[in-house]
Amino acid sequence: MTDTMRAAQYDRYGKPEVLHVSEVAVPVPGPGEVVVRVHGSGVNRVDAAVRRGAVRIATGRRFPKGTGMDFAGEITAIGDGVKLAVDAKVWGFLPGLPKGPTGAAAEFVVAKADQLSAAPTTIDLVDAGALPMAGVTALLALREYSELKAGEKLLIRGANGGVGTAALQLGKAMGARVTALVGPNNLDFARELGADAALDYHTHGPDQVGPFDVILDLNGANMAGYRALLPEHGRMVCTATKGVAYILFSMIYRERRVRSFTASPKAEVLADLAGFVDRGELRPIIDSVHPLAEIAEAHRELEAGGSRGKQLVRVL
Repeated sequence: MTDTMRAAQYDRYGKPEVLHVSEVAVPVPGPGEVVVRVHGSGVNRVDAAVRRGAVRIATGRRFPKGTGMDFAGEITAIGDGVKLAVDAKVWGFLPGLPKGPTGAAAEFVVAKADQLSAAPTTIDLVDAGALPMAGVTALLALREYSELKAGEKLLIRGANGGVGTAALQLGKAMGARVTALVGPNNLDFARELGADAALDYHTHGPDQVGPFDVILDLNGANMAGYRALLPEHGRMVCTATKGVAYILFSMIYRERRVRSFTASPKAEVLADLAGFVDRGELRPIIDSVHPLAEIAEAHRELEAGGSRGKQLVRVL
């Protein structure tokens, strides 16, 4: 390992143009930590929100700040108490809001050993970097928070983004009948991913669809209308910040409860996710790949909307 590395940083909150690549010190692992040589790092909506300053009350005003949460690569150094081996291929994502001087969009990242798992063996490590956070979010939403069962009807609002494309594939792998609610340009795309039905959200509102056993809402608008599509046993999970107020309101009801959560990196869930990939049931859907030097463009494309899957930063 060298003493320095390239890392994406920004010195003030703002538009994607604030991002630049700096030469910084390579992180050193503490007890229970490893250093991972990053091959690929996906760009998530939370990365853009933090960069804009949307959550500055939590991330503070200390600069420079790094960006990026997803990573896949190989271990280059281990701290005390770590049983993982150097050169092991791993993946994961950083917990909490990124607010330190470096993130996963860097040549090396330090992570807790118990918050990552072995990476999938059937896909490239660069491509694998697109999946950890979105895939874990989708898997937890379907398996843990909605307890999706084989044969149930699943509606995914926003099935063309990073979480949505993962959820569509995972829902099919779990035996659900999946309906994807997407824009008109993504109807065929959703069907190609395995959706049993793909509907244009411009022409199919809650009055034109349903009922569904489970709704995964990645949009957050008009949640009351979609909640009405649930039968008595139905479950709804929303991960969109736009839906927070309605979710809190709905907590007073015992029936048709709407749930929300924030994904955190857990080794066992990441290992399960890798299993879906290696069995051929899940693949990363990548809209475009950018070198680290062009991370601002990756953020710009993410915020422009309409992407199919993830924006990915190739670091290696």
